Amino acid sequence: MPSIRNPGRIAGLWYLLLTLLGPVRLIYIPGKLLATDDPRTTVANIAANLTLFRLGIIADILCAVILIMLTLAFFRLFQGVDQHLAALVVILGGIMPATIYFFNVVNDAGTLAIARGANFLSAFDQPQRDAIAMLLLRLHNDTNTAASMLWGLWLLPLGLLVYRSRFMPRFIGVWLMINCAAYVIVCLVGWLAPQYQGRVFNIETPATLGEIVMMLWLVIKGAKPPQASASAQLAT
Repeated sequence: MPSIRNPGRIAGLWYLLLTLLGPVRLIYIPGKLLATDDPRTTVANIAANLTLFRLGIIADILCAVILIMLTLAFFRLFQGVDQHLAALVVILGGIMPATIYFFNVVNDAGTLAIARGANFLSAFDQPQRDAIAMLLLRLHNDTNTAASMLWGLWLLPLGLLVYRSRFMPRFIGVWLMINCAAYVIVCLVGWLAPQYQGRVFNIETPATLGEIVMMLWLVIKGAKPPQASASAQLAT
């Protein structure tokens, strides 16, 4: 269907692509390669799976680009509802998280250089290299913890836009705002009591499904603002 007739589906497809790529570096690669509190094993795993680790870097780069495209699609979809809230979606959900993705790419590039045994690192012995690599990986993880604040905050204006739009179900808007609170809590717990972060996230899992519901609705049904619907009728 042409985007002018259903711009919501375009946003949904970007959202789907983000949902598929996001877990690659966030979940899959840590589970396959990273050994908690064991720098030597971690670096050895990365050195033995350089292509997989590089794919994680590429996934982060692509996610940064997709986030910007997704939020711009949301701006187009909701600017008629409230242009200021739609702009907040782009800033909090697109530009700022995309910058964090690129920052984490730098951390992973440093880890990759250590795993490959770059010549300029010969001034450090192997345990020191392993420790530096682990530091960079933890910076990546800590940056994600901080970024979860943005992962939550952008859902507040998005939820309000959905709720006020009248062309999408209001329950999705409410769910997105609850999803916002869940991510903010995960971020705060991650810094104040990190030992409980995983448990809190598991408890809040139903709340964090708001984005999945939003994505599925847009992919399957799409969304058409009143002005887009009127334009499509005139075109036919």
